[in-house]
Amino acid sequence: MASLNVSLCFFLATFALCQASRRAAKALLPGGAYAHFAREAAGAAQLGACCLEMRMLVELGPWAGGFGPDLLLTLVFLLLLVHGATLDGASANPTVSLQRFLLAEASLPRTLLELAAQALGVHAAGALTRLYWAWGLSDLHVLQSLMDPHCSSALRTAVPHGALLEGSCAFLLHLVLLRLQGSRAVHRVLAVALLLTAAACTAGPLTSAFLNPALAASVTFRCSGHSLLEYVQVYWLGPVTGMLLAVLLYHGRLPRLFQRNLLYSQKSKYRVPRGRPVPGPGGSQTPEEGSRGRGPGSGGQPLSSSH
Repeated sequence: MASLNVSLCFFLATFALCQASRRAAKALLPGGAYAHFAREAAGAAQLGACCLEMRMLVELGPWAGGFGPDLLLTLVFLLLLVHGATLDGASANPTVSLQRFLLAEASLPRTLLELAAQALGVHAAGALTRLYWAWGLSDLHVLQSLMDPHCSSALRTAVPHGALLEGSCAFLLHLVLLRLQGSRAVHRVLAVALLLTAAACTAGPLTSAFLNPALAASVTFRCSGHSLLEYVQVYWLGPVTGMLLAVLLYHGRLPRLFQRNLLYSQKSKYRVPRGRPVPGPGGSQTPEEGSRGRGPGSGGQPLSSSH
């Protein structure tokens, strides 16, 4: 269990450092620079470092450390809970940033800045985590440091199947995010943690269930086994397609691109009142017609001209 204790210390140190960087950036930087860049970079770095360490435990832990699947899934769920509670409103996920843009909740410059911050954060986390592995603080880290230059692909199924899995899981994730958009933060964090843990349990053995293009690019694009185009199809096009379908299903349109609802018909909530027919000598007529027919001096007799 010494290797597990070292990994737990790594997780705690990662959360503490990223939280300290968030507070420092919030105090020193303008609001826009913090919200659209520093917060996203810190969140992506936190996610990337924890994902790399957790992936090492999943791949090496069962045979080198004796870790069971129940322990690993519990650890994944707890990490997701802490991660969601400490993000401070950041998405740390390009598809979530693109979703905000398509919902007209974020401008194009803000979205591009968030995407750049997320890419910078996960790649910095990858470099620092591999440097930490090189210290060899545990047997698992020694093995991982030796195996990392010859890493194996996280995609362990056919490309269409992998893209379908990533897209389906991303579709469910974004549908949950849209449904819980106005709910309390604790409910969103718990729901997302449960969903991502279930995705890690079902799709994890086949694609690692990244559901995050920036994270997948940092972790597995450098590994042999598949071409760059195949990785892009699975880990970029799959989640983006799932996000688009979730927004279309929930809103019926893409607000940034279409004003008209493409899926659902909209009925007016106001009804135009209709007059009831009023029986009269000349037949039935509406009150409006009757009132229009009565002018000054109209009493059912035609007006005679005075001589």
